Amino acid sequence: MNGYYKAELVRGPAKSGPWKTIDDLELATLGWVHWHNTQRLHGYLGDVPPLEHEEKFYAGVTSAKELVEIK
Repeated sequence: MNGYYKAELVRGPAKSGPWKTIDDLELATLGWVHWHNTQRLHGYLGDVPPLEHEEKFYAGVTSAKELVEIK
Protein backbone atom coordinates (compact mmCIF):
# COMPACT_ATOMS: atom_id res chain seq x y z
CA MET A 1 0.00 0.00 0.00
CA ASN A 2 2.83 2.38 0.81
CA GLY A 3 4.36 1.96 -2.65
CA TYR A 4 0.98 2.51 -4.29
CA TYR A 5 0.49 5.69 -2.24
CA LYS A 6 3.92 7.00 -3.22
CA ALA A 7 3.43 6.16 -6.89
CA GLU A 8 0.01 7.83 -7.01
CA LEU A 9 0.37 10.87 -4.77
CA VAL A 10 3.95 11.61 -3.91
CA ARG A 11 5.69 10.90 -7.25
CA GLY A 12 2.87 10.30 -9.71
CA PRO A 13 0.46 12.26 -11.88
CA ALA A 14 -1.73 13.29 -8.91
CA LYS A 15 1.27 15.01 -7.34
CA SER A 16 0.21 18.39 -6.07
CA GLY A 17 3.60 19.19 -4.53
CA PRO A 18 6.21 20.25 -3.93
CA TRP A 19 4.91 20.55 -0.43
CA LYS A 20 6.35 23.33 1.69
CA THR A 21 5.68 21.68 5.05
CA ILE A 22 4.88 18.27 6.44
CA ASP A 23 1.39 19.57 7.19
CA ASP A 24 0.86 20.15 3.46
CA LEU A 25 1.82 16.55 2.70
CA GLU A 26 -0.40 15.28 5.52
CA LEU A 27 -3.41 17.15 4.12
CA ALA A 28 -2.70 15.81 0.63
CA THR A 29 -2.44 12.31 2.13
CA LEU A 30 -5.82 12.67 3.85
CA GLY A 31 -7.39 13.65 0.54
CA TRP A 32 -5.75 10.71 -1.23
CA VAL A 33 -6.91 8.23 1.43
CA HIS A 34 -10.48 9.55 1.18
CA TRP A 35 -10.40 9.22 -2.61
CA HIS A 36 -8.85 5.74 -2.37
CA ASN A 37 -11.52 4.47 0.03
CA THR A 38 -14.57 6.06 -1.58
CA GLN A 39 -14.17 7.09 -5.21
CA ARG A 40 -11.50 5.11 -7.08
CA LEU A 41 -12.63 2.50 -9.55
CA HIS A 42 -11.67 -1.00 -8.46
CA GLY A 43 -11.37 -3.75 -11.08
CA TYR A 44 -12.02 -6.53 -8.57
CA LEU A 45 -15.34 -4.90 -7.68
CA GLY A 46 -16.50 -4.60 -11.29
CA ASP A 47 -15.00 -1.14 -11.86
CA VAL A 48 -17.21 0.55 -9.29
CA PRO A 49 -15.99 2.64 -6.35
CA PRO A 50 -15.59 0.77 -3.05
CA LEU A 51 -18.21 2.94 -1.33
CA GLU A 52 -20.82 2.17 -4.00
CA HIS A 53 -20.01 -1.55 -3.82
CA GLU A 54 -20.37 -1.54 -0.02
CA GLU A 55 -23.71 0.30 -0.19
CA LYS A 56 -25.06 -2.28 -2.66
CA PHE A 57 -23.86 -5.12 -0.43
CA TYR A 58 -25.53 -3.78 2.70
CA ALA A 59 -28.73 -2.93 0.80
CA GLY A 60 -29.04 -6.64 -0.02
CA VAL A 61 -28.49 -7.80 3.55
CA THR A 62 -31.77 -8.20 5.42
CA SER A 63 -30.41 -9.08 8.85
CA ALA A 64 -27.24 -9.06 10.91
CA LYS A 65 -27.46 -12.86 11.02
CA GLU A 66 -26.73 -13.01 7.28
CA LEU A 67 -23.43 -11.23 7.82
CA VAL A 68 -22.07 -14.00 10.05
CA GLU A 69 -23.92 -17.04 8.76
CA ILE A 70 -21.94 -19.43 6.59
CA LYS A 71 -23.90 -20.85 3.71
